[in-house]
This record gives sequence, C-alpha cells and structure tokens, in this order.
Amino acid sequence: MEQIIFVVWRERIEALLVVGILYSWLRQSGADGALRYLWFGVGGGIAAAVLLAVALLSAQQVLTGIGQDIFMLVMMLSATTLIVQMVLWMRRHGRRLQNHLAQKTQEAVDHQAFWSISILVAVAIAREGSETVVFLYGMSYAQKTMGDWLSFSAAVGIALILASVTYYLLQAGRYWLSWRRFFQITEVMLLLLASALLLSAVDKMIGLGWIPAGIDPLWDSSALLSESTRLGSMISALTGYRAYPALTDLLVWIAFWAIIAGVFRHQRNRQETVIV
Repeated sequence: MEQIIFVVWRERIEALLVVGILYSWLRQSGADGALRYLWFGVGGGIAAAVLLAVALLSAQQVLTGIGQDIFMLVMMLSATTLIVQMVLWMRRHGRRLQNHLAQKTQEAVDHQAFWSISILVAVAIAREGSETVVFLYGMSYAQKTMGDWLSFSAAVGIALILASVTYYLLQAGRYWLSWRRFFQITEVMLLLLASALLLSAVDKMIGLGWIPAGIDPLWDSSALLSESTRLGSMISALTGYRAYPALTDLLVWIAFWAIIAGVFRHQRNRQETVIV
C-alpha cells in the first residue's frame, strides 16, 4: 500500500500546484470572471481520467487467461515509464512552470479566450490523472480479496488527504521546505519506485518463462532484511529490494540506473548549453 499512497500523494500535489498557480494568478489579475473556466478544466481533466479507468476495466473484462497476464504486464511497464517520464518532465520544466502557466493564462485573458484556460487545466489534470490511473491499475493485480480491495481504497483515500495537507503546508511554510526541495526529494523516491515496478514486471516475465532468471538466487540477504517482515516488505515495494534476487533482476536494475544517470547527464548538459 505504500506505493499507492506515495504515487497518488505526489500526483495530487502536482495537480493542486497547477490549479493553485492559475487560481492565484487569476484572482490577483482581477480576472475573476475566468475562474469558472478554471473549474471547467478541472472537471474535464477528472472526466478524462475516469474515462481511461473505465476503458482499462472494460479491456480487462474482455481478456482471459494469458491475455490478462500480458495486459497487466503492459500496464506495469507503462506505469514504470510514466513515472520516469514524470520525473524527467518536472526536472526540465519545473523551474519555469509558474512563469509558463502565467504566460499562457495572460494570453488567454488578453484575447478573451477563456476556454483555452479550461483546455490548459484539463490537459494538466488529465495528464496527472492518467498517470495515477495507469499506476493504480498496474497495482490492482495484487488485490485478491475484499480485504485487499478495502486496503487499496483506504490507501488512495489516505493519499488524497495527505496531499491536501502537504500542499497547504508547502504553501504556508516555504521557509522550511521549498517546492524545489520537495520535488528533489520526491523524484528520488519516484525513481526508486519505478525501479521496483520494473523488477516486479521482470519477475512476472521470468515466471511466465519469457526471459531466463540466470543464477537464482544470486545471494541471500534475508538474515539482514527479510521481505517477509513489515519493514522488508515496505522497502521492497518502494525500492525494489530483493532478499533473493535473480541475476536477471540485478542486470535490469543496473541497466535502469545507468540509463537514468545518462539521461540526467544529458539534461544537465543541455541546460548548461542553453545558459551559455
């Protein structure tokens, strides 16, 4: 459940940040008449995310047997990709997000094109919502009993509440935790989570016989931290830790972080080139 709480928490905060920036700008600029278009956009973004959820559930009901396994595997890999994409997007645009949103909103107000505000907000909310839906769907495969589903729903509810509280605290207490520091900390946690999801997908492919496990297990660290304990299970879910990893798990984990390091270096070089 820790994975669900963290991702939904982070995604809701990003959505609240976008809406909060636009709401504050419209109020300060005196364009109160455009506020209803802001809420139209919020509603449209949420509706798009709900439609995606319905489409995924409908697709699952059609598939049977190996088809469901393949579909769930695709969703897990999609969730991994979306999390990495989210981190890279925020690293690239986070610093200019407020100015970018303010510029687009100013253009809409100047031209009385208030529906463009709705579209801007709807796209932002739909983006965050779709990432959340895909992730939650990818996690739903582990829910078997009614108790599991109740815990699943409770985790989503807790995350939504925590996100609202966190957003309020960040807005009220920027002197002790800035938005920049917040995103720096959570991007590391998100990448760890992405690596955990990727390893879960790899384990599923090994279980299906699609890829070899190699040496399995490569080592046994259960004496130090067992995945059967509450702490070990939580760390495994959030970081991809394995007490009994297969060789393939280790190779995929190394490849994942090598690619992330390379992409980060590329982004940093591009930013330095632009500054120069």
